[in-house]
Amino acid sequence: MTLKHELRMLLRKGGIDLSRYNAAQSLDARMQLRLKTQRIDTVLDVGANDGGYARALRAAGFEGRILSFEPLDDAHQRLCQQAEGQAGWAVAPRMALGASEGEVEINVAGNSASSSILPMLDRHLEAAPNSRYVSQQQVPLRRLDAVAHPLIEQARAIHLKIDTQGYEMPVLEGAAGLMPRIRGLQLEMSLVPLYEGQVLFRELYDWVIGQGFELHGVVPGFMDVETGRMLQMDGIFFRPPAA
Repeated sequence: MTLKHELRMLLRKGGIDLSRYNAAQSLDARMQLRLKTQRIDTVLDVGANDGGYARALRAAGFEGRILSFEPLDDAHQRLCQQAEGQAGWAVAPRMALGASEGEVEINVAGNSASSSILPMLDRHLEAAPNSRYVSQQQVPLRRLDAVAHPLIEQARAIHLKIDTQGYEMPVLEGAAGLMPRIRGLQLEMSLVPLYEGQVLFRELYDWVIGQGFELHGVVPGFMDVETGRMLQMDGIFFRPPAA
């Protein structure tokens, strides 16, 4: 056993695992390679929470524009603080995105990240008791293709990331007018029902493929730590190169 292997085993006992930072072993490096290869100039980060996704893109080397969307008041304030002074990273006014325009009530989860427009099912609560809803907030509801923002108007090759806890399909429907300029998609996809009325992986996958995208990869997500079963994952899709 080499010293390197012994060190790695020791770190694992402490709950730490190390891997090389390259496209073969790092999810962030792999994502940056995809964005570069696809010549993405703008990322629309829907369901940004406090900006973790945008910060990861920047740390991985993405230099294009980022426009983040977040409906929850506290998370939106933290998001604005994170983006302040960051070149090419803007935050849209507080709003939820969907298939129609108006207002909507969002259920606020105890862990913030699991907040959703949709009612939460017991399967979710069993796997993450701290995600129980604790309050509601009324927020504006907009279609993405009706949002006027300079970063959207300037974008030529958009990567649309959607993390809206079961509400991904309405967001996609509300982005219909932007679809010709959307070259990449990253969608949170549930393998089992976690929110009432949500569209599950298979139907969502078929819809995206029907729009002309191809699956480029998956990112493991929410899992049941008692059983090891994956409950959610991110699907990453891009359009094939033009003939």
